[in-house]
Amino acid sequence: MASIRKLPSGRWQAQVMRVGVRKSKSFVSKLEAKDWAAREEYLISDCRPKGATVTLGEAFNRYASEVSPKKRGERWEVVRLRKLRKDAFASILMADLTPSDFATWRDQRLGEVSPGTVKREMELVSGVLAISRQEWGYLVSNPMAEVRRPAKPAPRNRLVSDRELEALAISAGGDLSNATARAFHAFLFAIETAMRSGEILELTWAHVDIESRVAHLPMTKNGTSRDVPLSSEAVRLLGMLPHADPIFDLDATSRDALWRKLRDRAGVVGLTFHDARHSAITKLARRLDVLDLARMVGHKNVAQLMTYYNESAASIAQRLG
Repeated sequence: MASIRKLPSGRWQAQVMRVGVRKSKSFVSKLEAKDWAAREEYLISDCRPKGATVTLGEAFNRYASEVSPKKRGERWEVVRLRKLRKDAFASILMADLTPSDFATWRDQRLGEVSPGTVKREMELVSGVLAISRQEWGYLVSNPMAEVRRPAKPAPRNRLVSDRELEALAISAGGDLSNATARAFHAFLFAIETAMRSGEILELTWAHVDIESRVAHLPMTKNGTSRDVPLSSEAVRLLGMLPHADPIFDLDATSRDALWRKLRDRAGVVGLTFHDARHSAITKLARRLDVLDLARMVGHKNVAQLMTYYNESAASIAQRLG
């Protein structure tokens, strides 16, 4: 819809906004302004972007099939995009999307999940919109760029206690031919090595040197390889497992489900598998200097260690003497 208004200078300004395209220009006469606006509206309508016929949900589909497979986080992205396609905004044509559509969706999600989850989802959707604008021609601008992200949540400081480990061990059982027991065994291995769940599940015997006590990770979350030194306890844990390749014989989906089941059965509240990394780094910090620790866990910036180092003041006081 065109808007014509008279400026304080006496000139006439015409403004046009259609399918996400905004234009304005001033003229000496009102007739000139109206003629220009009518012509621009026609040109914009006649040259509608591809996004005028493609919905956001269809863009999610294309991103999941063409872009996500090139990333380490493919599984999370594909699963998340599949869920996002069920939300109301997925049916909106790309050319008709506005910041308010995403603000409404954000507020709805904040009532369902944590701010951290919403922030990650917003970054994913923003990535879809960026590719849609830069490479696919669906958009002339990214409407998500104007939408506020939730405040960054406070970092977790959850450590597993000895009592919780005992309860988890009873819940999991000791038969390592059972997948539930191996899921807990992977948690124990994570506490010894500070390795991430995905790194543990992808570990194969070809990349473990028992004699040198080193596990080689060909590809990590950071996009690089890493060698992880193994404690004698980590080697012992590996030796207890039934022979399989990958070593823990679990996939991400089953590991997640099994972990939640055994944790809830043990009556342990609020503990995630990733909290093993917090416990590991906090424990390793007592034995390694900061550079060795950063190299072992794969942090290129030593300041990142503070996110996972959760030693209590009381425990530090005991070491002071």
